[in-house]
Amino acid sequence: MIKNLQVFLFILISGTALFGQTDFNISGYAFNMPIYQPSRDLVIFKLDDQFYNLSRVRLRPTVYLSETTRLNLEYEINSLYMSETNFSLFDLTTDSNRRQLVKMNWKLINKNQFIVNHFIDRIYIRQGFDWGNVIIGRQRISWGTGRIWNPMDLFNPINPANFYKIEKDGADAVSTMIYLGNFTDLNIVYNFREDMSKSNFGARFRTNFDQYDFSIMSGYFDQRYVIGLDFAGNLFDAGIRGEGIYSVYNENASDNFIKYILGADYQFTSKLYGLIEYHFNGEGKKDKMNYELFRLANGEILNLSQNYFITNINYQLHSLLSTSVAFNINLNDQSGYYGLFGNYSLTEDFYFSLGAQISFGDNFTEYWYYGDSYYLQGEYYF
Repeated sequence: MIKNLQVFLFILISGTALFGQTDFNISGYAFNMPIYQPSRDLVIFKLDDQFYNLSRVRLRPTVYLSETTRLNLEYEINSLYMSETNFSLFDLTTDSNRRQLVKMNWKLINKNQFIVNHFIDRIYIRQGFDWGNVIIGRQRISWGTGRIWNPMDLFNPINPANFYKIEKDGADAVSTMIYLGNFTDLNIVYNFREDMSKSNFGARFRTNFDQYDFSIMSGYFDQRYVIGLDFAGNLFDAGIRGEGIYSVYNENASDNFIKYILGADYQFTSKLYGLIEYHFNGEGKKDKMNYELFRLANGEILNLSQNYFITNINYQLHSLLSTSVAFNINLNDQSGYYGLFGNYSLTEDFYFSLGAQISFGDNFTEYWYYGDSYYLQGEYYF
């Protein structure tokens, strides 16, 4: 793995010798989130009251090597304190990612109740051309039009229930964007794996017709062939969008599924905004006793069941204060959660938030495993 890291960094940094003049800037943010989870009975054992404190500092230096070439890096150091070493579906300071070939995550402290680690989440060089651009390295790749779920985003989508996740993880890849005309392009991505025969790759063609954006994609991900499409546009004064994929295992055509979303949003007034989204997850299970919890905990899947619906309302109480209420339900097992969130802008760069995620559902239903969470959040951007 050390050899892989050396080669990876050499490819990125060697380009800096090609230019005599460079420019540099840096931005980033600091983040702190105390989280309280009350005790609960999980039938086979009981979880005590749990207190977390999650802190992050993220630095984003950018080196402009020329008018058409830049080197981007995003480095993060974070810490997690846990009052108890209880069960959790999410690892708040994970050190592994199935879309990353090279290990760039290192633990500084790893005790039972306190973890500090640091990692490089983005490091890539972007070269622009008249016809498009090429990006090589660990980068953010985001496909699809959904606001909550993204079936077409096969690189590193975020679970909607993961309220403390801000950034999508970077993927080690080569991405080529080819401009084909106004609002029309072709994006080709190759995501490296240590076993090259298991590498992931895909292509997405995007265009616009009569004020609607459309795209179609095809690729090979996790030893499965995938095709998909998405759209986004306006219906009268409302925004509408949809996306979906069909996925089939390369060694067994009977192992196949579809996923799709349909959504709409509307700006009712200058202060009131609403969103709804339905998600069908053909990879999920109908029976809660067949749920694949280990795959969820390992980040291989985002949801356990098949049919989901979410609604979200945002209201601006004041120019500095906004609120949000979300209701997400698993339509198969009738579990779900309420999300409550308030955000206050202390300054242009400093934000303070108060939130809660309150779950409901019978024993062994999907969101029964999550429990309730209450949190504060402070963010400072520079």
